[in-house]
Amino acid sequence: MNKHFHVELRKIKKRLLCLGEMVEERFLRAIQAVVTNDSELAKSIIVNDHKIDEMEVELEEECLKVMALYQPVAVDLRFLVGVIKINNDLERIGDEAKNIAQRLEIITKQEDYDYIFDYSVMAKKTENMLKKSLEAFVNLDIDLAFSILPLDDEVDKIKRTAYDKIKKAMAQHPDHIGYLINLLLISRHLERVADHATNIAEDVVYMVEGEIIRHEQF
Repeated sequence: MNKHFHVELRKIKKRLLCLGEMVEERFLRAIQAVVTNDSELAKSIIVNDHKIDEMEVELEEECLKVMALYQPVAVDLRFLVGVIKINNDLERIGDEAKNIAQRLEIITKQEDYDYIFDYSVMAKKTENMLKKSLEAFVNLDIDLAFSILPLDDEVDKIKRTAYDKIKKAMAQHPDHIGYLINLLLISRHLERVADHATNIAEDVVYMVEGEIIRHEQF
């Protein structure tokens, strides 16, 4: 039974990595759509969102089935609990990619106003956090996981800058409030992706060390 159990664990890890690759690719496309102002690319992201949702549900069901069948303990139980949590965070990142695409679709329809906040730096930092968090999971690397945690503050700082600049634009152009709100919400969605990447890093630490660190300061 032990052999079959660890085969199942390897299958679950492989499926989570497949989901991670899909989510990362979806997020990168959302970033590209924002940077290039590509509404068609945004539409393709929105249409295909259901695939991630389906994979998330299937993987959670598989984890629960394995837990019920083999009743794992200690590190194996922590692994499965961690997978369920990371699985949820990945699905939420997929949702945020869709949200970014939806905001961009609205923005690109406002042809009479072209104020743009440059999200390239914030997007790059968020992308780096997501990539590193998935790498930390692949290798169960807690040093890499811990290195991700302080990066969240950098993304938060850029979000506050976006808020200040777009707030000024709202005061100067009150007739374009709707446009600017959607532009501002992109920063919110990027910040949430960074939060979920942080959650994944924290779950890697939990898997390896059995320590819950999500309320600690770094």
